[in-house]
Amino acid sequence: MPIALPQETMTIMNAPIGDSHKKDIAHALHPYTNLAVHEDQGPLIISKGEGVYVWDDQGNRYLEGLGGLWCVSLGFSEPRLAAAAADQFAALPYSHTFAHRSTEPVIALADKLLEIAPEPMTKAFFLSSGSEAIDAMIRFTWYYNNGRGLTEKKKIISRKRGYHGVTVAGGSLTAIPLMQNDFDLPLDRMIHTNTAGYYRYGRTGESEEEFATRLADNLEQLILSEGPETVAAFVAEPVMGAGGVMTPPATYFKKVQAVLKKYDVLMVADEVICGFGRTGNMWGCQTYDIQPDMVTCAKQLSSGYLPISALMISDKIYDVLKEQSKKHGALGMGYTYGGHPVSCAVALETLKIYEERNIVDRVRELAPRFQERLSALSKSPLVGEARGVGLIGALELVADKNTREQYPAELKIGATLAARALNHGLVVRALPGDVIGICPPLIITKEQIDELFDSLSIAVTETEALVKKAA
Repeated sequence: MPIALPQETMTIMNAPIGDSHKKDIAHALHPYTNLAVHEDQGPLIISKGEGVYVWDDQGNRYLEGLGGLWCVSLGFSEPRLAAAAADQFAALPYSHTFAHRSTEPVIALADKLLEIAPEPMTKAFFLSSGSEAIDAMIRFTWYYNNGRGLTEKKKIISRKRGYHGVTVAGGSLTAIPLMQNDFDLPLDRMIHTNTAGYYRYGRTGESEEEFATRLADNLEQLILSEGPETVAAFVAEPVMGAGGVMTPPATYFKKVQAVLKKYDVLMVADEVICGFGRTGNMWGCQTYDIQPDMVTCAKQLSSGYLPISALMISDKIYDVLKEQSKKHGALGMGYTYGGHPVSCAVALETLKIYEERNIVDRVRELAPRFQERLSALSKSPLVGEARGVGLIGALELVADKNTREQYPAELKIGATLAARALNHGLVVRALPGDVIGICPPLIITKEQIDELFDSLSIAVTETEALVKKAA
C-alpha cells in the first residue's frame, strides 16, 4: 500500500522547481533526508517488519530497499535470531571480557568468524559498532608502531567520500564534507587521498586502469610529501558505501597495495557494509583481491538485530601488541559492551544461517537479475550511471548525461526521487551527490527484486517529469 504524502509536500513536489520553490522543496523533503522534520509533518514511524518488508504506524507497507542501514541481511523476522537472543538472555544476559574473563558465545563467535575471515586474520576484538571498530583500529595501529619503535609513524590515510563512522576519530576518516563541516574535523594525523570513483572522477579518454594508476601514483606522492616515516595505515571500503556506492576501477587495489607495501603502510579493509556476502563473496576483500593487515566488520555480522562489530587483526599485528602489553602489564583498552554475550549469540547464529543457507551462492544467483534491472535504469535521461556489484547498487543522477554536470545541491533531486519511491512503497536512500543507494536484504527473491525495481522505475519516471516541468 503506497503512503500518502502530506498535502503540503505533494503540492510542493508537483510544482515547478524554480528558484522560488528551492527552499520549500528542501524543507518539505526533510523527513526523507535525515534533516530537520518540517513542523507540519511527523517522522516516518516504522512499527513492524516481516521478511524484506516493513510497515509504518499507519499500516502502510514498504519494501526495505536499503536493508535498514545496509545491515538487515536476513530480513526483519528471522525466528532463529530472536530465539538465540532469548536463550542467551535467559542463560547469561551480561558479562564482560576484561581481565582474562570471557563467555561461551564470545569464544564460539571468535572461532567461527576467524574460520571464514579474510587471510591472514587470526584474532578478533569485539565491539558494539563499526565506528568503535575503526577507533580501535586507529589505537591498535598507533600501539603497534610504538611497539616497533616507530613513534613518528602515526598518520592514517582514508579516501575522500569514504565512510568510516561518525565518532571523533572515525569521523575524521569519513571524508564527506557534511559529516566534518563545523564539527572541527578532521583531527591531526588523519589525511585524505582521491576517491576511487571512475565515473565521477575519471578524466576524458582515461581508461579504468589508467585512472587506477593515477590514483596509486597520487597516493604514493601523498605518502612521500607527508614523509613515509609518518604514515601508518591506509583504510578503504572495498566498495564505498555511504559515499556513493562506488566500485573500485580495474587494477585499483593491486596498484594501491603495491604502494603501501613499498612504504610499510598497513592495509585496513573496512568491511562494515561489504562483509558477509554482499558483493558475491563472503568478503569484499575476496571480490577485489585485497590482502589486509586488519579488517573491520559490523552490520550484517548480526543482520543488524543487535549492536556488534569486530576488529580482526593478523599475527603480524598481534605479536607486537602482545609484547607491548607485557611491557605495560595489560592491553589498556576495552569496552563495557564489547563481546556482549547476547549480541555474540545472535551474531553466531547469523553466521550459522549464512553457512546453512549458502548465502554467498544465493547472492551470486540473484546478482545478475539485480544488476540487469539496475543497469536498465541508466537509459533514463536523469541517470548518469547505474553501478553496483552483487546485491548492492546505486544510481547517480545528473543534469547532463554528456558532461556529467550535477544538479545544484539545494534542489535535492536525489531526495525527491527517494520520496517518490517511498510513495510507491519502496525505501531507498539519497546519498551525497544525488546518488540513490540500494542494498536490500540478502533473502530477497527474484520476484521481489522485480518489485523493487518496478517501484524505483516509477519513481525515476516521476522525477524526470518534475525536472522537465521545471526546465
